[in-house]
Amino acid sequence: MGETVRAAVQVGPRQIEIREFPRPKIGPDDGLLRVEANGICGSDVEMYKGHMRMGSGKPLVPGHEPMGVIEEIGERAAARWGVRPGDRVALEVIVPCRNCHNCLIGRYQSCPNRTLGHGVTGIDVEPSLWGGLAEYLYLSPGAVLHRIDASLPAEVASMFNPLGAGVRWACHLGGIQLGDTVLVLGAGQRGLASVIAARAAGAGTVIVTGLEADRHKLALAREFGADHTIVVDGDEAEDTVERVREITSGAMADVVLELTPMATKPVTDALLAARHGGRVVLAGLKGDREVPVRTDLVINRALTLVGAFGVDARAYAEAIAIIESGRFPLEKMHTHSFGLDETALAMETLAGEVPGEAAIHVSVHPNS
Repeated sequence: MGETVRAAVQVGPRQIEIREFPRPKIGPDDGLLRVEANGICGSDVEMYKGHMRMGSGKPLVPGHEPMGVIEEIGERAAARWGVRPGDRVALEVIVPCRNCHNCLIGRYQSCPNRTLGHGVTGIDVEPSLWGGLAEYLYLSPGAVLHRIDASLPAEVASMFNPLGAGVRWACHLGGIQLGDTVLVLGAGQRGLASVIAARAAGAGTVIVTGLEADRHKLALAREFGADHTIVVDGDEAEDTVERVREITSGAMADVVLELTPMATKPVTDALLAARHGGRVVLAGLKGDREVPVRTDLVINRALTLVGAFGVDARAYAEAIAIIESGRFPLEKMHTHSFGLDETALAMETLAGEVPGEAAIHVSVHPNS
């Protein structure tokens, strides 16, 4: 390995530059990850377009879904993480302090001392290599790692983050129980992952919505276990709430997951499609757009609204177990692999901006 590391740096909306950085010096408490693959998600695309700001808003190395092989590791870090050089690991976004009250009681996502994050920390913070769109990523002492089977194809292993989101949002926050009717608004990676999680949890009926342009995703949702799919736009558009009422004979959905990025109408659909006493999990970021919430509807239907912030260690562990089980044909969800120099193309492909390309899961492989 040379003394410099190549990385993709976002310097502005739709502006990606390939730069070189000094290889970090590793001490007893940190490490270095050779990045095999980094999954691209909708928030990366919105940041790339300039619709969302990540971190401080300064130039950064994107990529908050990195997985790869431990290249170097300090002695104390190896003991703390339980890994050694050559082990394959998946990396969480958040870097908690591990010492505050919230961290000690398991609420490390609420750590008040966290200032670092993978894919969201600027290159002005040494050693700059915080994101997964780089040949190597710096493992700071507070990083949270999960071991993952080295025999899995890298593009499948890199689905640990979206599948972790599906597990947490559908099962842990949504509280899906045996026989529940689940409505998933949005057929992206995390919508499909939520179908998988709902099926693994024993849901009785799973309904998924998507756009006309998402028909390939809706077809895959059925392969993963969705019972019904709803196209919400175009010449054959169906009304989501009325279709759910029809499917459930008026009982409506026990759990609704609102996962659509930027669109605001699905939030109202989610409230209307939930049964009395149902749960609505809100995870689709809207870029700070104002979303009118009918509070009388929430009150009169005794709804529970839950905000979904990221993925935690329990969800990652359970998601990795699902991936390693081979129970679901996850390879069908992966559609595109790109090299580091093609980072902008990867973003645009997932965004649906490349004619003739129908993307679902996209990953960048910096060392390929």
